[in-house]
Amino acid sequence: MRQVNVSYLNEGDILAHPVLDVNGRILLTSGVKLTNLYIQKLRSLGVDMVLIEDDRLGDVCIHMPITPRTKEAAFQAVKSVRHCLETNRLIRSNELRDMLKRMISDLLCFEGILGYVSDFRGFDDFTFHHSVNTTIFALILGVAAGYNESKLLEAGIGVLMHDIGKIKISNLVLNKVEKLTEEEFKEIKQHANYGYEILRQIEDFGLISAHVALQHHERWDGSGYPRGLKGTAIHEYARIAAIADVYEALTSKRMYRDAIEPYQAHEYIMAHSGILFEPKLINIFSQQISIYPDGSGVLLSNGQRGNVVKQNVGYPSRPYIRMLYQGEEPLSPPVDYNLIEHPSLLIIGTENQ
Repeated sequence: MRQVNVSYLNEGDILAHPVLDVNGRILLTSGVKLTNLYIQKLRSLGVDMVLIEDDRLGDVCIHMPITPRTKEAAFQAVKSVRHCLETNRLIRSNELRDMLKRMISDLLCFEGILGYVSDFRGFDDFTFHHSVNTTIFALILGVAAGYNESKLLEAGIGVLMHDIGKIKISNLVLNKVEKLTEEEFKEIKQHANYGYEILRQIEDFGLISAHVALQHHERWDGSGYPRGLKGTAIHEYARIAAIADVYEALTSKRMYRDAIEPYQAHEYIMAHSGILFEPKLINIFSQQISIYPDGSGVLLSNGQRGNVVKQNVGYPSRPYIRMLYQGEEPLSPPVDYNLIEHPSLLIIGTENQ
């Protein structure tokens, strides 16, 4: 299978992975043969990328870090907490903890470098899905940092709830497409304080979870908000949350902007090591998050283009790749490279045709 931009889909292409709607329901399941009507519908829904079958890449496997059932349970848990807060109902914290334990169990069974986290969908309810995806990234970093299950659960609650303060922000501001005014940006920044006040009053969540919500926009050099904390004055869970939050936001599509490629987001995170983010955690990030996910299209410095077949653990920038074209001419047979063994070959771009 390979990743393809919807603009390059052809009638007759076969989906290799389901496409979901904003509520997590399956719109098109794997194995569906695409028609022009389906392709037009995908475009109208804002879906950018899909995975399609390709006999030349039959050995490419996409491994999601948590099961679809666990992810949907996480989405519903965040949604439930928000609904309870908005309607002054009792929050079922045990259900949230049980869901996080399932998520942690899935992640502890996951091996390799993390590639795809987001489902293939259009514009989503970014507050809910962003919270869940950010938690997956954060827990992956926590596992790699050596956290035991107790610390993973403690960190997970805080990260999953890190944006809960946005329930007190006007949707007109949250969803505004145009540039925010100074006053609107000040209002947005208040969500960190609001989240802290909400979570610290929920006894079962604990004060540490509240501090993750308060501090996830603090930065290593002291340039963040709301308190301008610096270095280790920021709680370790919030330092992890900061990296996961920014990376997930950059690689996800929003109503007001397109997502950027994983390698571009990766470069942004790495470039701000020691500035916005803790260097030790960035070293972990660089080893755990793939730059070029399996199935994604890449361009090589020798003029060939093809797709990533699998990752090289410990070397995210040097995956196994299969080149299908020399320029516009098909390669027969395709050419495989383990980029670790070919130091002169460089990936110079991405192209999901």
